[in-house]
Amino acid sequence: MQTNRANWNSRVVHHVAGYALRGFYEDPNYLSDVVRFDRDRLGRLDGLDVVHLQCHIGHDTLSLARLGAKSVTGLDFSRPALDAATELAAACGATITYVESELYHAVAALGAERFDLVYTGVGALCWLPDIHRWAEVVGELLRPGGRLFIREGHPVLWALADPRPDGLLVLEFPYFETPGVAFSEPFSYVEHVEPLASPDFIHFNHGLGEIIGALLDAGLRLTAFFEHDSSPWNALGDAMEEGPDGEFRLRASPERLPLTYTLQATKI
Repeated sequence: MQTNRANWNSRVVHHVAGYALRGFYEDPNYLSDVVRFDRDRLGRLDGLDVVHLQCHIGHDTLSLARLGAKSVTGLDFSRPALDAATELAAACGATITYVESELYHAVAALGAERFDLVYTGVGALCWLPDIHRWAEVVGELLRPGGRLFIREGHPVLWALADPRPDGLLVLEFPYFETPGVAFSEPFSYVEHVEPLASPDFIHFNHGLGEIIGALLDAGLRLTAFFEHDSSPWNALGDAMEEGPDGEFRLRASPERLPLTYTLQATKI
């Protein structure tokens, strides 16, 4: 967790510069690409108390606030990210509460059964070593009848190696939960010149069955599940191309590969 926090702390300055934040300042109805993609499935949030787990610099969090939520809370373990999120919300006139905490300590930091909606965005679960502990946290944060909403990278995508010179896609990394895989990458997924000050990180994959099973064990009921052939970022270099919707898909036969999924579950 310390290694991953240092890595995310070092990403913040580059993400503030590289994310499309100008739209938030210029248009009060502007939404992040991730939230906009699932807007119909997510629906209006009027009157709901919402928490965004692993919120990073808060652009998705601000988007949730713009969908009418009564209150919005963002939680993250990176203080620099929360500082950036707070600045973005203030500049856009949004009232959002940001709390610094590791995910597994969220109930102690926020309180139990406080929220009608728990939201988690793309690229969050792969930083958590234990998916059952995550599901338990979600269940404890939700009020009875509250729902979880996720759009996340597909575990098949997280298991892929970089495309080979011959274009073949190869499963190289674990699909199922393991103690984690260590990486060192000097650059993040947005363009920047200066390398990351802390390039090391550890990823943890979780299979779809493990994720759904953990939610069921935590007292939630699966209500919707969709797999997508697209992702909001270019995950595979030259093997992908951007579509008119701003999503990236395989250039050749995109139907071969699930890249992301959207999941909803309700606390019984």
